[in-house]
Amino acid sequence: MWSMAAVDEQDRLDRARAVHVIRRAGRMLRPYRRQMAAAAGLIVLQTFSVLAGPFLVRYAIDHGLAERDGGALNRAVVGYALVAIVAFFTLRKQVALIGRIGEGFLRDLRLRAFDHLQRLSLGWFDREKAGVVVSRLTSDIDSLAELVQMGLLMFVANVLLLVLSVVVLGIVSWQLLLVALIALPFVIAASIKFQRDSNKAYLVVRDRIGATLSSLQEGLTGVRVIQAYARERRQVEGFNRASGELFDAHMDSVRVSAWYLPVIEGAGALTTAATLLVGGWLVHQGDITLGTVTFFVLTLSNLFEPLNQLSQLFNLVQSAGAGLNKLFGLLDSDPEVAEAAFPMPLAAAGAVDLEDVSFRYGSDRPLVLRDVTLHIATGERLAVVGPTGAGKSTVAKLVARLYDPAGGTVRIGGVDLRDVALTDLRRHVCVVPQEGFLFAGSIRDNVRIGRADATDAEVDAALAAVGALDRFAALPEGLDTPVRERGSRLSAGEKQLVSLSRAALADPEVLVLDEATSSLDPGTERLVEHAIEALMSGRTVIVIAHRLSTAQRADRVAVVDGGRIVELGPHRALIELGGRYASLFATWSAGVAAH
Repeated sequence: MWSMAAVDEQDRLDRARAVHVIRRAGRMLRPYRRQMAAAAGLIVLQTFSVLAGPFLVRYAIDHGLAERDGGALNRAVVGYALVAIVAFFTLRKQVALIGRIGEGFLRDLRLRAFDHLQRLSLGWFDREKAGVVVSRLTSDIDSLAELVQMGLLMFVANVLLLVLSVVVLGIVSWQLLLVALIALPFVIAASIKFQRDSNKAYLVVRDRIGATLSSLQEGLTGVRVIQAYARERRQVEGFNRASGELFDAHMDSVRVSAWYLPVIEGAGALTTAATLLVGGWLVHQGDITLGTVTFFVLTLSNLFEPLNQLSQLFNLVQSAGAGLNKLFGLLDSDPEVAEAAFPMPLAAAGAVDLEDVSFRYGSDRPLVLRDVTLHIATGERLAVVGPTGAGKSTVAKLVARLYDPAGGTVRIGGVDLRDVALTDLRRHVCVVPQEGFLFAGSIRDNVRIGRADATDAEVDAALAAVGALDRFAALPEGLDTPVRERGSRLSAGEKQLVSLSRAALADPEVLVLDEATSSLDPGTERLVEHAIEALMSGRTVIVIAHRLSTAQRADRVAVVDGGRIVELGPHRALIELGGRYASLFATWSAGVAAH
């Protein structure tokens, strides 16, 4: 009893979720109300033209052939030709119109999903696999394409044709209609079971597609490491497992369809045979005409063909519905770093304060920072050092509000960052990551990311500030040189120079450097270090220092270990203290001397 109750409850939840998804999709289609109304009118006209065909055949048999009336036969032929012409042009127009509606819906959904992704916090991306995210905007939306382009047309047209066919059959001969409806209870029962089974099967398919794309994406982005460590076979085995699970999920959905489609086909064949048997007897009794039986046999195809097409559409609808449900799940994900309802202005310059700040990457993860309190004066240069995983990079992320603290407050100029508009914060705080990421486009385009409205002269000045203008201007295409995907045309050092140029162009009051020179070759490092000194002038600077030579040049050094600030002070004072920083510096100095 309990298991049956659980199944019923799950079915109820599935139906409620399906209704919710359909309603949300309907709301997104509201901008296309006029086009949908026009398409509905064309579908109605198309349906009546389909139903007119059997009526004309009945008229031709009962009046043209049975009564040997050539005029009646000619009228039926001309009428049939006109109906065919109307049906042709109506169908052509409605396919084009619904295709436009469907493509517009997909475009809006794709744009809305991508826009929402850009607004989600980094914590969301930490938890989600990149391949799964990509599948939301590719395979899940692709699964909707056929449905909204042709499936929507087929669904509305077939439902209307089915209903009107039942009405027309009942008007012409209620006796034969009763015969035709004998198989209906079996068809309905089979359809309900199919709906339940296919819904579960296609939800699994969508999950398996995401896992397969995730494995594919990992294999492509990590191909250098895979080849360097001869991991090709192991990677192929992993992808093969994911592909096998996707294959099994698809086969489950195929097995669901394999028993359902023959039920519909068999019901149609048996009903036609029964109609001919009973109809022939009624003709023999003189209750109906031969044309009426012929009309019924022809119209039965309008009764069971829609059922057959609707059953095939169930596969498409379930797949698309599962994809749409996944997409709506993405759209329902709220940004963890939320915009302030009533944002406060951020001062042009101000001290940075962390007050009793704690942080963890996820509610089920341990604390990375514990009760950190830190004051960074306006114009001060603070170096944050510590072992790997100590939490030093997390301090920088919180100052830039890439994350919100789990406890405590981060302020700039006395203003809680949670009360500041994110666009305002980004103008005042700039982060230069350890590895510069470049987008497909030119060098100039990538520098202009720092400030979209910058002129070419301002871009040149930003490049000159980091000593990179002459280096890039000497390329055959100068600053218009395409960097290709992820900047593959440039060296690691050149990519970092572009990244530093963005910061120079943005001209922030607070600059966060995640050891921006750590990935540069010695020659480029010397070139950039002077530019960084100029860039830091007059700004509040937080440097995540991996090389302790950077800490030597800072005003103060904060040593982070175990999620806490264990030492804080100028470089020389901490060396004299002989504590944790002195030990780190001695180890680093010995490593430098060894090289």
